[in-house]
Amino acid sequence: MNIPELLQQLDIDALVELFEVDTTPIGGSDHFYFHAGTNNLFQPVVWQGVTYNPFPIEVDGFDLSTKGTLPRPHLRVANVSGILSAVVSAFDDLVGAKVIRRRTFARFLDGQPTADTGQHLDDDIFYVEQKVSETKNMVEFELTSAMDLQGVRLPSRIIMVNMCGSEYRSAECSYTGVQYFDVNNNPISSIAKDVCNKQPSGCKARFGERSVLPYGGFPASKAYKF
Repeated sequence: MNIPELLQQLDIDALVELFEVDTTPIGGSDHFYFHAGTNNLFQPVVWQGVTYNPFPIEVDGFDLSTKGTLPRPHLRVANVSGILSAVVSAFDDLVGAKVIRRRTFARFLDGQPTADTGQHLDDDIFYVEQKVSETKNMVEFELTSAMDLQGVRLPSRIIMVNMCGSEYRSAECSYTGVQYFDVNNNPISSIAKDVCNKQPSGCKARFGERSVLPYGGFPASKAYKF
């Protein structure tokens, strides 16, 4: 029985939530694997060859909303003997660390008669946005999706009409030819006076009218007045 069939059953197995905290995006080398120890799973469990240890955690806010905003889950982890505080201190509150939530059913875990590493729900991937609070008992984090575009402009550079943003004769521009042109695309003999006009016509003069152009601007853009 696969995941879609199980989800339609009235009485199904325990759904197991597994968490990975990856510190490599923030310069670390550690991966922490744990599960909440719920559904009578009080021992380490193995999934896809990786051992997840039981650890007191609480999560909420993973549900998707129809209001157009992406979820910002909260992850609360027990600060047993101050171990987590040491990790938080070493990695600047873990801001930017990747948090992956994996979900499968108990019957598919490694070691089970019906083990199947291909049966699981889609992974949820988030990043630590901020440490909300820290006490001797618990540390709470707010997570954000990699797709959360609040405050981000796309594209990340300003769209300028008929203006290439690449540096002339750089690796990005890629022109290394010995044909030189002035700002009006007239052929000249001196590289000292070689100037690109930063427009598609400048690319065509150097690479050819029908060539693939490494133009770094937005030729389809157009200025509008409102």
